[in-house]
Amino acid sequence: MRNHLFLIVAAALLVFACTPKQEEPLTRDFDPPIMGWSSWNHFHTDISEEVICGQADALISLGLADAGYKYVNIDDGFTDGRGADGRIIIDTVKFPNGMKAIADYCHSKGLKAGMYSDAGDNTCASLNVKPYGLGVGLYGHEVEDCKMMFDEWGYDFFKVDNCGGRHLDLNEQEQFTKIAEAIAQCENKNVNFNVCRWVFPGTWVIDIADSWRTTHDIWVNWETLKTIIKENMYLVAYTGNGHYNDMDMLEIGMGFKPEEERTHMACWCIQSSPLVVGCDLNNMPDYSIEFLKNPDLIAMDQDRLGIAAPVVQKEGETYVMAKDMERRNGPKRAVVVANLGDEEITINVDVTALGFKGKVDVYDCFKHENRPELSDAFSLTIAPHDSEAFFVSGKRTDKSVYQVEEAFLNAYTEINEQDYEAYRRPYEIPSPRIRESAAADMGFYATELGGWEENWLEWRNVYVSKAGDYALSFRYACKDARNMVVSVNGAEASLLGSLNTGSDLEWQDVNIKVKLEKGFNTIRLSNPASQMPDIDCMTVKKM
Repeated sequence: MRNHLFLIVAAALLVFACTPKQEEPLTRDFDPPIMGWSSWNHFHTDISEEVICGQADALISLGLADAGYKYVNIDDGFTDGRGADGRIIIDTVKFPNGMKAIADYCHSKGLKAGMYSDAGDNTCASLNVKPYGLGVGLYGHEVEDCKMMFDEWGYDFFKVDNCGGRHLDLNEQEQFTKIAEAIAQCENKNVNFNVCRWVFPGTWVIDIADSWRTTHDIWVNWETLKTIIKENMYLVAYTGNGHYNDMDMLEIGMGFKPEEERTHMACWCIQSSPLVVGCDLNNMPDYSIEFLKNPDLIAMDQDRLGIAAPVVQKEGETYVMAKDMERRNGPKRAVVVANLGDEEITINVDVTALGFKGKVDVYDCFKHENRPELSDAFSLTIAPHDSEAFFVSGKRTDKSVYQVEEAFLNAYTEINEQDYEAYRRPYEIPSPRIRESAAADMGFYATELGGWEENWLEWRNVYVSKAGDYALSFRYACKDARNMVVSVNGAEASLLGSLNTGSDLEWQDVNIKVKLEKGFNTIRLSNPASQMPDIDCMTVKKM
């Protein structure tokens, strides 16, 4: 057993040795998430040159373009098969002047133009508008199609679906990587690439795409909206460095109640999701236009850090999410308090949980006014399905609790799990899972960790204002004896062995003493040899 434990530690050190201590991250500006409009949610395949150019005009006339909504994205519905030469044939009834004319029109208005395809042979419209969309996907035509769309036609954005990819049972990482490489071969080097796989594809997508869909399609349905918001709460680690979780198009202006639209917009912005409107811009309520143009929420979404917000406080179905603005661990944070429940709630928002000590300044992002100076907590009464949004400024305190939802799970993917649930296929690779539980600190925990060298998790931005000795406490659960290695900044590896709470749902804490450096630290948990305990959160305390 002693030799076995030694091998675990040795392997963990070898894997971690190439990872340096994290300096202050995100110290330069990155491209923000895109803002614009897309044709699919309202028009589906019923698009035309008149429709697309009309929506481009509406972006300008409604003031949305001035607010930042610049992309006019054409989705499925413009093709008419492939010719003998392999080139896509354009539906000239819908687009008599071709697709380049649309991009040119958008550019002439100071806008950008977006294009669509599929990773496989057929587009998604082939599933319900048969026999439409057959044979016009990228598979086998990756380089030619990309050069046509971006060099010949001049488009700036590329959404790539995967209906045809699943039809062909393609290896998704390999195919989407091939598409990214095809885009890179184009002379146009400013194409924004969106992977639309309807679940979080895997951490590999961060290296090849600018954004990626994290869930199934959005609908004008509260439960669907709620599910998307909650799922993105545990994907926050994958947004950053100019790459973003895409929570899908905005259904604002398509039938949600005003309070639900407030939640919709606020939650997309606190998570730095792309803001792409899906409605008919010429048929929107005034309050929907006001939400879309809210300058404070847009600033929250477009902030230079480009990061997402973990949950810092939870009461029932009400979630408090907070993220740094402008500078990591700086004096300003964005805060959204979302009541996802069906009953009105009064919640006392804890200033300490927000990361502050003493008095704070609170600015209301919906009322566009300052609240009275506050300390300790502030009380909010929020209607069901509604949200409040704020900028909070003050003196920061070192964060003490780090949820597993904000950790980077290196082997995390939802593709395997989706395929297993839909088709009962075996998992292609062992990968971690996120599970919801009322017993977990903020509602979620991680399971199926460890077992091979790539299946580790780490908190990458553990900030302390003073160097020295710290106690790390890990909240864990497992029904049998398991081990894990704790690595700090690549310089320490300590084994926590024979951990056992007697049940997968019985949580306990295990403590370890470590040295942390002033500023940002990286803490990794791993076990290359066997399965780790389930993990809920980590607490950091100065000794």
